Amino acid sequence: MKNSGWSRLRHGGIIGKFMMLCGLLCAVPMVTACFYPTLPKELEAFALPAGISLLAGLFSCWKGAAQDQEEPRPQLIQKGGFFVLFAWLYGIFIGALPFVLAGRLNWIQSLFESVSGWTTTGLSVLDVTQVSPIFLFHRGFMQYCGGLGFVMVMTLFIQNKQSMNLFQAEGHSDQLTPNLGRTVRLIVLMYTTFLALGVAAYVLAGMNFFDSLIHAMCALSTGGFSTRAESIGYYQSPLIEFITIVLMVIGTTNFAALLLLVRRQARKFMAVSEVRFMGLVLVMAIPLTALVLFFAAYADLPGSFRIAFFEVVSALSTSGFSTVGYTQWPQAAVFVLIVMMLIGGGIGSTAGGLKLTRVYLMLRGLGDSLRRRNAPAGAVSCMFFKRPQGRVAIDQKLLADTANFVFCYFLIYLIGTFLLMLTANCSLIEAMFDFASALGTVGLSIGITGPATPALALIVEMAGMLLGRLEIFILLSGIHAGFLRLKNAVFQ
Repeated sequence: MKNSGWSRLRHGGIIGKFMMLCGLLCAVPMVTACFYPTLPKELEAFALPAGISLLAGLFSCWKGAAQDQEEPRPQLIQKGGFFVLFAWLYGIFIGALPFVLAGRLNWIQSLFESVSGWTTTGLSVLDVTQVSPIFLFHRGFMQYCGGLGFVMVMTLFIQNKQSMNLFQAEGHSDQLTPNLGRTVRLIVLMYTTFLALGVAAYVLAGMNFFDSLIHAMCALSTGGFSTRAESIGYYQSPLIEFITIVLMVIGTTNFAALLLLVRRQARKFMAVSEVRFMGLVLVMAIPLTALVLFFAAYADLPGSFRIAFFEVVSALSTSGFSTVGYTQWPQAAVFVLIVMMLIGGGIGSTAGGLKLTRVYLMLRGLGDSLRRRNAPAGAVSCMFFKRPQGRVAIDQKLLADTANFVFCYFLIYLIGTFLLMLTANCSLIEAMFDFASALGTVGLSIGITGPATPALALIVEMAGMLLGRLEIFILLSGIHAGFLRLKNAVFQ
């Protein structure tokens, strides 16, 4: 009987197992109580959702096992899309509960903070000067796990026939090894190693251990949550800024490309088209921003370059850390940051945005189109770009898919900017900046996102963060799969 019960749990449904995993993740911040004093109410705020999620997961596994014996399993593709959507919505709900139960935020604000955490955005309505370390760790830990993705974290512990389908459904495009389990373990190992190195570097630079851990988790996940209201600017340290830049660049780089560096294949790493394009964008944007700041905001040219270097990398990597406020910035410099946030980081990384590869492909496609207009009739051209795995042909289907995504992305950006102007009662440039930050999962704000932001504006930004993190088509696919499951349940 005992063995039978354990077998039912072990072979239970994937949703139940995920609910149990969410319960465990929600309980992790309670470890901070061993090092920092906290209120019993705050511990209860984490213990209650963790316990409920564990129990609900156990029950779901138990019932799921019984149902699997009676009913055939749904199609993997449909089930994968639905599960990814469910995983993110459920994880966001569980992540929001501690803020509500502890009385720190209202429901909309709590959901906003959770969405911003799990999507590695970094926009916040929480006053970090008024909360205990347990909530600061909770936010940072959400971003660290969110950088990998729910499915990636789950696959580390749970593997079954659906794992590959779920891995791809969440938007992970690169499989580093033929074996999925080994791929996930390799990514997590690199991710954890970089985290440890980042923490050590911050400590050596003069940051305390707790702040080092939080900032390393959030920089590596391109999240941007900080323990300080002034973000990285609080420390006024060029060394800390440099360490943060390195971690942000690591976080925004394709995991497959990072593997080339780990294996000491620097030449192959530098040959990757996405890496070269990122370097080109930074080389163009940083001096431009620095010169604009020098002539319009700051009188110190080296200081302008230092500020521009950090802020441009933060925007392009979609990390969202900052060293200065933007109230005194000229609109030209703000515009550069908007462009950087929209471009975003690398495909297969923790970053958001359009992604460097898509922008690169669009530019290559435009160049090829112009060349063909002036080429002799019947001339044939073939384009390639280099991925970490090797050369890939740029065909018309790839360009069409990329163009469709870019069109949808900008359409959502325009709609979101308009809605944010209406709901937040802000100017066009403010709405463009903050919604670009939300859609690109960046976390920078020009000042309209905070504790006083209206609830409707927060909802608009939450929609942008989810669409940006789950890459639009994946989210729409999940919604469609959920609709089909609901339709089948009602009419069968």
